[in-house]
Amino acid sequence: MTGNESMSNGKKILAIFLAAVVLSVPFRSKEVRLTAARAIAGEGMLRLVEASMEHPRVALTFDDGPSAKYTPLLLEGLKERGVQATFFIMGKNIQGNEELIRQMQEEGHLIGNHTYNHVQLNKIPRELACEEIQKTNNELYEVTGIYPSYIRPPFGAWQENLELCVTMLPVFWDVDTLDWKSKNVNSILKIVQNEVKDGSIILMHDEYETSVDAALKVVDMLKKQGYEFVTVDEMIVT
Repeated sequence: MTGNESMSNGKKILAIFLAAVVLSVPFRSKEVRLTAARAIAGEGMLRLVEASMEHPRVALTFDDGPSAKYTPLLLEGLKERGVQATFFIMGKNIQGNEELIRQMQEEGHLIGNHTYNHVQLNKIPRELACEEIQKTNNELYEVTGIYPSYIRPPFGAWQENLELCVTMLPVFWDVDTLDWKSKNVNSILKIVQNEVKDGSIILMHDEYETSVDAALKVVDMLKKQGYEFVTVDEMIVT
């Protein structure tokens, strides 16, 4: 092998490595990652780069809990499947469910804030909105020893300039299963199947038996399709 050939091969290996790193960056669609990889590796080596791409990712999130009746069933099913989810806790549901929240933490789930009384944050004064969030944060800290970094605004409504009093990242969704409305497992599965994609954040609730049944079926279905389940902090590039 000549010196020029050796240098050329070395450049190809470096290009493939750099492109593979780009492909592994979270919270980007497959199309964005592939475009970046093409820019680094070139069309001729794209197939080699694609071979190193991770599985498509999805985040399963649950609002309004915990439920003393149904959340334990959900946690059991997720543990059996080796899946971590994100739970946005409503403050008024913390008392009496402290052990459930500690179990979430111990089993690797991410715990976030869903306000204290499930209020629409852009419909109330800023001071009251801050109180709703901070009160829940303080109670979660008493249980877990950690202040939450993520909040799911009820109804997806975030108040402008709320970041001035709350240093948290609001987390929204792109797949709304409407599980609270339909309470129908097949309907929930159909919505997920039709709308899910790499990088999706799925909205569900852990206070209904049908939601628990559907969530575990969603996990089984998407795992068969090659999806990897992650918590929302693993999906977000800061």
